[in-house]
Amino acid sequence: MSDRVARFTALVASQPENPLFRFSLAQALDAAGDPATAAAHYRLCADARADWMMPRILLGKALLRTGSAADRAAARPVLEEALALAIAQDHQDPAAELSALLASLA
Repeated sequence: MSDRVARFTALVASQPENPLFRFSLAQALDAAGDPATAAAHYRLCADARADWMMPRILLGKALLRTGSAADRAAARPVLEEALALAIAQDHQDPAAELSALLASLA
């Protein structure tokens, strides 16, 4: 376990309801090469706030990297939701990236 993963695991254990600690843990897990575990934490972050775009983007990307056909299928609606948020929040670069990513999945 990397130092970063260990640090954020401890923070999440101390405050499991804190979505920012959980988001940081998800990013650390993702960077450490564990997209499946990261996805579970990204999902909790996305569920915590309906308007939080970044966990949805990273969740979709993590699901695509797990290698599971079911996860790849589950990524599309998550990425579509992230795209809707990017458009609604006028985040042009993420919207363009998500549009291209979704088109590549077709």
